Amino acid sequence: MRLPSTRQLQYFVALVEKGHFGRAADASFVSQSAFSNAIKELEGILGTQLVDRTNRQVTITASGQQIATQARLALRDIEALVELAAGEQRPLTGELRLGVIPTIAPFLLPAALPKLRHQYPDLKLYLTEDQTQRIYERLMDGELDLLLLALPWEMRGVDVQGLFNDRFCLASRKGTSRVDPANYSFSRLDMDSILLLEDGHCLRDHALAACKIRNTQKVQRFAASSLLTLVEMVDADLGITFLPEMAAGSALLRNTRVQMHLLKDRSHRKIGLAWRRGSGRVEEFQLLGKFLRQQQS
Repeated sequence: MRLPSTRQLQYFVALVEKGHFGRAADASFVSQSAFSNAIKELEGILGTQLVDRTNRQVTITASGQQIATQARLALRDIEALVELAAGEQRPLTGELRLGVIPTIAPFLLPAALPKLRHQYPDLKLYLTEDQTQRIYERLMDGELDLLLLALPWEMRGVDVQGLFNDRFCLASRKGTSRVDPANYSFSRLDMDSILLLEDGHCLRDHALAACKIRNTQKVQRFAASSLLTLVEMVDADLGITFLPEMAAGSALLRNTRVQMHLLKDRSHRKIGLAWRRGSGRVEEFQLLGKFLRQQQS
């Protein structure tokens, strides 16, 4: 059986990402003719057409899209092999592509990253911040190595390590008449008094579940697209919301009148790491998890 070379796979992944032979060849530091020949050879080895070629554009075939995903995963495994050999006895070295959700990144990472760089100076950490479903898809496509996210979230083909619980807080404008934070009760809230993030943000689902919000008539139909917008709406006294405890004291609330109050029922979300099942870097991921857990103790 003839197998494609690592270089051929790298070229094809570059072509998928750039969508243009010339740009992909430039990014691969090779002439366009050599690049095109490598793609043709790859198609011959695999026995399938990967690219529809026209004068104006490059279209990746359906088969090509599936092969591109597997090519990324294969390349990441090869990179992990090299990093494992180079970093034996030296954990958390080399490249690590971490996906993180926007309701964790601005609160946990600013304090943790300088300490991480000091403790593991040879680690090259690349961050991608996006919604949970999107970073999960990129993980399974081989574009990311590891996720830092809030649980639970429905995912297949991954292993998960729980790190710590992040309690929910009632967030309201100082002096608001909408709620008495010291004597908060969900049953006392008026209709359309709760503000949440829009669908797609796991914080919305976790807040609904953890804070036992069952009467959706108390949730406003207009939802915020980001945490910043959500806080601005609360600061304008358009409603109250529920924020994770790790947001307390952050830049998000600076120069606002928004105050946070821990809920008495200890409602929380769980923060954890997730990686592709079968990854060869499990020990490194667990070590990073231990480091992040220590930052919260």
